[in-house]
Amino acid sequence: MIRTFRAALAAVLVMAGGSAVSETTMKILSFQDLDGWAQDDHESARQVFLNTCMDFDAPDWQTICAAATGIKDARNFFELLFRPVLIEDGAPGLFTGYFEPELDGARSPGGRYQYPLYRMPPEAKSARTWMTRRDIETSGVMSGRGLEIAWVDDPVELFFLQIQGSGRIRLPDGSYIRVGYGGANGHPYRSIGVELVRRGVYNAHQVSAQVIKNWVRRNPVDGAELLRHNNSYVFFRTVNRVPPEQGPLGAMNRSITTMRSVAVDPKHTPLGAPVWVEKDGENPLRRLMIAQDTGSAIKGAQRADVFFGTGDAAGKAAGKLKDEGRMIVLFPIQRAYAMLPESIL
Repeated sequence: MIRTFRAALAAVLVMAGGSAVSETTMKILSFQDLDGWAQDDHESARQVFLNTCMDFDAPDWQTICAAATGIKDARNFFELLFRPVLIEDGAPGLFTGYFEPELDGARSPGGRYQYPLYRMPPEAKSARTWMTRRDIETSGVMSGRGLEIAWVDDPVELFFLQIQGSGRIRLPDGSYIRVGYGGANGHPYRSIGVELVRRGVYNAHQVSAQVIKNWVRRNPVDGAELLRHNNSYVFFRTVNRVPPEQGPLGAMNRSITTMRSVAVDPKHTPLGAPVWVEKDGENPLRRLMIAQDTGSAIKGAQRADVFFGTGDAAGKAAGKLKDEGRMIVLFPIQRAYAMLPESIL
C-alpha cells in the first residue's frame, strides 16, 4: 500500500538536522515496488550497513543495528525491519559519481615531485577568509614551515585532489599516504569548467574533468592561470588509521565502500540509512547502498553521489555517471509510519 502526504516531515528532518520544506512529499512503498530488489546482493549491503550503524543514537536504529549482527538471511532482515520511503522535493532524481584520486608522489621534493600538499597553517584556521589560491602559490607564505605532507608530480591532479577533498599518494617504494580534508582558505569555489565555457573554449556539453585536464596540460601557462581562477584552496591532513586496502573516510568518519556507499543530502536522508538506488542510462543500476557520505554539491531529496572506488579507472567510471533515477530511503518500520500525519492514520 502506498501512502502519500505533504508536510512537516518532523521526524525525518529533525533526525537529519534539517527543517521542513512545504513542497516535500513522501510515499511509503512496499519492497515489491523496488525494481530489481530480489536480485540484489543484500548480504553485501548488510555488511556495509554494519560499518556505520553503531553510530546511530536513536534507540530504534540501535536495536536494528544489534539485530543486523550474525543473521543468515540479509534480504529477510531488511524486509522485516524496514519500510521503503520515497522522499521527493520537486526536483528530478540525479545520480553522479565520485572517487578517491590516487597520485604519484614522494615524502621529499626532487625530480618530478615538485608540487606540495600542505597542512593548514594556524593563521588560516583562525581566519574566516585567508589568502587566495594565487597568493598561497606565489607569495612564498608556505615555504620553510614544515607544512608539506608530500610532493606530487602533477599540479593538475593536485588541483582535482583538492576538489575531491581526499585521496592517496603512491610513494616510489609502493607504500601509500592517505590524505583527507584538512580545511580551506574560506573563498568560494569557482568552476574552471564554467570559466572555459565563458571564454568560448568549449561548449557546456563538452566539458568534463578529463577535457579540463587535457586543456591545462596543452596550455601550461594559460592553464596555470585558469586553475588560479578558482580562489578556493584546500589543505590536507594525513589519515593514518585507515589501511590502504580500505576505502577513504566518509562523513561518518568510517571507511566507505566501492559501489555500496553513497553521498546524500543529510537534510533529507539520515547518514547511515540504507537507500535503494534505481537508475538507467548507459549502465543501469538497481542496488541497495548505505548513505555514508555527503558533498557540497549534493543537495536535495533525490540527489546522490555514488562512490566508485580509488584510482584512475574509478575516476573515469565516476566521471561518466550523470543519470536520472530515484532513491528510496529505508526507515525502521515504526519511524516510517510515525512520520504520517494523524489525518492519514
